[in-house]
Amino acid sequence: MIVAGIDIGAVSSKAVILLDRQQYVTSQVRTRMPKESAFSAINAALAKTHLKLEDIHYIVATGCGRAQVPFAHKTISEVACSAAGAVHIWGTTVRTVLDAGGQSCKVIHCTEKGRVTAFLWNDKCAEGIGRSMEVFADLAKKEITEMGNIALEPDQFPKLSDFCVVYARSEALDLIRSKVPLDQVVVAYHHAMAKRISILVTRLGVKKDFVIVGGLAKNPGIVYWLESILKVSDLAPKPEWDPMLTVALGAALFADAFYRRATI
Repeated sequence: MIVAGIDIGAVSSKAVILLDRQQYVTSQVRTRMPKESAFSAINAALAKTHLKLEDIHYIVATGCGRAQVPFAHKTISEVACSAAGAVHIWGTTVRTVLDAGGQSCKVIHCTEKGRVTAFLWNDKCAEGIGRSMEVFADLAKKEITEMGNIALEPDQFPKLSDFCVVYARSEALDLIRSKVPLDQVVVAYHHAMAKRISILVTRLGVKKDFVIVGGLAKNPGIVYWLESILKVSDLAPKPEWDPMLTVALGAALFADAFYRRATI
């Protein structure tokens, strides 16, 4: 049985193809127009195989651009897919999922089967944290991974506003212009962004086990400060799974379930 999940995010689009519920092939591309990105993602995955699009038995689309995936059989919200994918990767003990992507942050409570019981979407002051990190890295002339590692070295650093993503970035740039050492500004910015996210998490509440998915899960500085502020430990993902693919994986698992149900 061959199924696929397509996650059309604000920054990147992902495809996960499963063969009998096991990872077969994955892909990630930069999101441009949703329809174009959907085809780019699935074609990038198929190019690694001998498969054609018509060989896939069932496809579920998710993400903010899910309605514009013409070859999908069904669409599912990214909240449901985040929970399903997280439980599949980390195991049935997961109860809180933080989906921290390029444009939005979502905190989700789920059951041992990956069913959503409650969730909270970011407010406008927490929008675009992932994308904001990319912009800040460009302005600081650093790679994202390098920035994240610098943020692991907390010494003395100035405090930035944690009320608004845009305001915090403006304050950080003012500090750089004022000749504050760049490493201190990087730590301060990561701390402020983690504090902004932690406010969202705290509003819904943290139930163990707690995991982070999405692009920010790969930023060691954000993860470090979230763990420190929330006093939790993030579970390490299985080495075969990129946390950015969690939502697409959830969509593929839904596709598998729908197809099995239809063929019984």
